[in-house]
Amino acid sequence: MEILGGPLFAVAGAGESHGPGVTTIVFGCPGGLRIRREEVQRYLDRRRPGSNRHGTPRQEADRVVLLSGLYAEGEIDCLLSGPAVSIGGGADSATESYEEGFSTGEPIAALVLSTSQRSRHYDQFAGPKGQVRPGHTDLVKYHKSKGFVDIRGGGRSSYRSTISDVIGGSIARIFLNEQFGTVILSSISQVGPLRTELSLAQHFASVAQQQRSQTITPEQIAAVEEKLDSAEIRSLDAEFAQEAGELIKRTRIDGDSLGAAVEVVAVNPPSLVGEPLYQSLKVRLMGVLGGLNAVQSCEVGDGVQVIARKGSENNDPIRQSGYQANSHGGLIGGVTTGSPLVCRVGFKPTSTILKTQHSVRKNLEEIDFALDRGRHDPCVGVRAGVTLESRLAIELMNAALMHQSGRVDASNFKLF
Repeated sequence: MEILGGPLFAVAGAGESHGPGVTTIVFGCPGGLRIRREEVQRYLDRRRPGSNRHGTPRQEADRVVLLSGLYAEGEIDCLLSGPAVSIGGGADSATESYEEGFSTGEPIAALVLSTSQRSRHYDQFAGPKGQVRPGHTDLVKYHKSKGFVDIRGGGRSSYRSTISDVIGGSIARIFLNEQFGTVILSSISQVGPLRTELSLAQHFASVAQQQRSQTITPEQIAAVEEKLDSAEIRSLDAEFAQEAGELIKRTRIDGDSLGAAVEVVAVNPPSLVGEPLYQSLKVRLMGVLGGLNAVQSCEVGDGVQVIARKGSENNDPIRQSGYQANSHGGLIGGVTTGSPLVCRVGFKPTSTILKTQHSVRKNLEEIDFALDRGRHDPCVGVRAGVTLESRLAIELMNAALMHQSGRVDASNFKLF
């Protein structure tokens, strides 16, 4: 069973790349959180195919409908003003969906339809003589499932499955921002051999040092978001983003792909959440971020740079105002310090490329593999930031709820 997050706040998803749609159920959202469909949609728009000209040419609207877990007493017209849902036929086969309301504490269900499938593109992978794409899941999933596998677009292994991550993450982000002022951002820091020297973590550390406070204001966050949104690809460094965009374009024309690194940062996170060992927030973040499609590495804080340092160089000084540096990335002993949570995630080059490669058929007959046709991201890191942000949000919200469960107040357990 695959559940993202948990045990208190968790997300479950179902649906394949070329199936009818992706279904999501979000468990454990406390009652009373105002959820607007358009806010969930805003994050899905960043993730969807066709949202960036350097990503896959597949075009999907990815319009979300919310089907359960919300209510708004006295605002029923607003609650039921979401997109209509129909299974064909007449009026008795259609219903309204939710536009906005308050969470009830019950599971929140969502649906996103897939409308731009081209399943015939995958005929070359069918059956025991189907060809295997090097670096992809074709061979292992075929034999794991005893041949009963959906070959279209990678099936469940497709990046399309992360729709559920983003829906669950959007709800977690609303909760974290409302309760703590937490905002989660990401910036592409490397594409192929190109690197940027500008870092989100360093930027916010500089701001905190100047104002002698770890708290970053909404205005300061908005200024950074504007820079990220206006760049060629989502990066704090506009010059790097322009150069990286050109490199991605040339690589696509050449029929090849590129790796990337993405920095993801939670600003104004709650302090003291997480556990010291087996449920350490560091363990969970490295697992959930490192386990995303195509990810090959995950670093926390200054990552591998700390190897060459002495303790006197790496330890973060502390004063009454808080930690004066953040080499630990906001986590010490698996528990948050209140400094920004900082992770850097490395993506391999997209496995599906146009160049001829040595491979096999599923019966292990050796072949020279050449892709017949298909639509793929030349650099998967271009669209990955919002999913990393979402996964971090889910784990951080779950950790906050776990922390609160250790602070029982008897006044919350009285009925009369």
